[in-house]
Amino acid sequence: MAGGIGSRFWPMSTGDMPKQFIDVLGVGRSLLQLTVDRFGDLFPKENIWIVTNKRYDALVHEQLPEIPEGNILKEPCRRNTAPCIAYVSWRIKSQCPNANVVVAPSDHIVTNETEFRRVIKSCLKFTSETDAIVTLGMKPNRPETGYGYIQAELSTGSERNKEIFRVDSFREKPDLETAQKYIRQNNYFWNAGIFIWKVSTIVNAFRIYQPAMSKVFESMLSLYGTAEEQVRIDERYPECESISVDYAIMEKAEEIFVCPADFGWSDLGTWGSLLSNTRHDAYGNSCIGDGIAIYDSHNCIVHATQAKKVVVQGLDGYIVAQKDGNLLICKLSEEQRIKQFCD
Repeated sequence: MAGGIGSRFWPMSTGDMPKQFIDVLGVGRSLLQLTVDRFGDLFPKENIWIVTNKRYDALVHEQLPEIPEGNILKEPCRRNTAPCIAYVSWRIKSQCPNANVVVAPSDHIVTNETEFRRVIKSCLKFTSETDAIVTLGMKPNRPETGYGYIQAELSTGSERNKEIFRVDSFREKPDLETAQKYIRQNNYFWNAGIFIWKVSTIVNAFRIYQPAMSKVFESMLSLYGTAEEQVRIDERYPECESISVDYAIMEKAEEIFVCPADFGWSDLGTWGSLLSNTRHDAYGNSCIGDGIAIYDSHNCIVHATQAKKVVVQGLDGYIVAQKDGNLLICKLSEEQRIKQFCD
């Protein structure tokens, strides 16, 4: 899924260049490219599908030239994750009715890719043998208020896979007191928005729980893969309710399972999360860019991959970011408030 506007990392990310298309980590690869790389040899490139907004079509082609043209699906407007997933599910079903599918956001990071692939393989085997819907639950290491949570029934694992458990409930982003309560228990996990299922399973779930949406994509079965597909998608896609797959399907379906996992995941929703997930010096500073010198400073994130030279002195808990002539200097504690001035 690569259609989000992702402008939280201004001045690097903007409406025309969302965060999934930028090199947030300073490694020479965008988050979208890293997402595709992460799957390694799990899938051939012709089995990878990208769902994006029409305005980002050229960016996807530029960054992922190895992905077939027909595998890049273009949304005419933003409608959250449920229509996005419904569209690609019917599109894959039209070509491969027995497909086993992984759905992943394009703007997250994973630091332990070996463990990531092991978990994905394990879940794919489970869903290939069942009609289950599986979501990955990240083992929390702090009382995070920016993530939704999954409450799992850990008393017994699935008979087919002892790493996979039934979901008790999905919980909204909590306040700090509630998050601390979750952390003290061992059956709450961060909701990473990564799903595994058979395409037939998710299509049937949409038919049951989102009949109006399913009719939109079911009606186009004869058009998928033809020149008329995009024309009809442009006409019918705006009819879909703007709703997340969590609300549309996950909180309603019965055969929902979670696989608790720990592979260094983050959704990189803030500059603070980027600081937490990058290498620090002895004073807690993270510098992304070659020409950065930092002195007498603590707990700062400095991102300046275009600048010849950046010198930072005497800051504590700040963001310093530069791109294309734009400069941000902001307290980490105030980054949510400052966003209104960056849009």
